[in-house]
Amino acid sequence: MSDPARAEAPPKEFSVQRIMEMIPHRHPFLMIDKVVDVVADVRATGIKNVSINEQYFQGHFPSRPVMPGVLIIEAMAQTAAVLVVHTLGPKAEGKLVYFMSVDIARFRRPVFPGDRLCVSVVKERHHGNVWRFKGEARVDDTLMAEAVIAAMILDE
Repeated sequence: MSDPARAEAPPKEFSVQRIMEMIPHRHPFLMIDKVVDVVADVRATGIKNVSINEQYFQGHFPSRPVMPGVLIIEAMAQTAAVLVVHTLGPKAEGKLVYFMSVDIARFRRPVFPGDRLCVSVVKERHHGNVWRFKGEARVDDTLMAEAVIAAMILDE
């Protein structure tokens, strides 16, 4: 029998406008278009619609455009930052969430223009201002990249 007081709240979804209220990233460095399936203190999934119009495709690589792996990791970090801010509530909006580490990063397949990248993060632990997440990036059901990341929210 489940305890209704401990039932998980229904997942939330955030538009790009709401994301920009929550974290300070802006075009051309905002790497997520929306965040879905957000459960405070548990998980979130960021959506990145990869477009040929992205500035980095001019040089990476003109003859065969591929989304840089570091930007896939950045999409994980931004999705995690939205989860942190959502978990902490309005007092955390607009605060900086800094990368501390990237561990066990693996790039399985290239991401191309036209792909819809689903970036899922799951909180592994949280102690003080430091948070640790397991991230995965998928196109359809195919794993493209994965990493364990840590970040710190600043109380400035």
